[in-house]
Amino acid sequence: MIICILNRRLDPLVVFVLLLAAKTAEGQSFHLGTCPKPSVQEDFNVTKYMGTWYEIEKLPAAFERGECVQATYSRLPDGMVKVYNEELLPDGKINSIEGVAEVKDPSQPAILSVSFFKGSPYWVLSTDYKSYSLVYSCSDYLSLFHIDFAWILARTRVLSEDFVNQLRGKLEAAGVNIKQLTVTNQTDCEE
Repeated sequence: MIICILNRRLDPLVVFVLLLAAKTAEGQSFHLGTCPKPSVQEDFNVTKYMGTWYEIEKLPAAFERGECVQATYSRLPDGMVKVYNEELLPDGKINSIEGVAEVKDPSQPAILSVSFFKGSPYWVLSTDYKSYSLVYSCSDYLSLFHIDFAWILARTRVLSEDFVNQLRGKLEAAGVNIKQLTVTNQTDCEE
């Protein structure tokens, strides 16, 4: 399929149907066209962002299948950020992965690149550092479509429904399609 797309031999409708089928199978948030470029947090302070964040809601992500999802960020001596993600799988085992993040352009510190296997965008759209963070990530493919991710994160495992609705509104105002947001189970999670 990729060879045909690269050679542009397939009708655009066929490409769309094939990509939509692949998206559905992988549980990703797929869209035609290139990534949007939402505004990010002004005067972002990466040091204040350090610590543990709990996933409250997210756009579907094939690489996340568990509950009790959390990410812990800590500064490394070289100025980069250690990223440690973990989740509780249905079989009761903990799945974790460690990576690094870095600010590529000091004039835009809220736009980071997170690397577990390869670099991926990590845009902090909004945060107050002490209770919530809205994060967006998007990657273009062949300038034909993009796959995006969005997360509502919190410093606690629970946020009020009213507050979550306000955060959804902020994501939507940033151009994120919130219809596919799913709630992450954060109950019965042990530290």
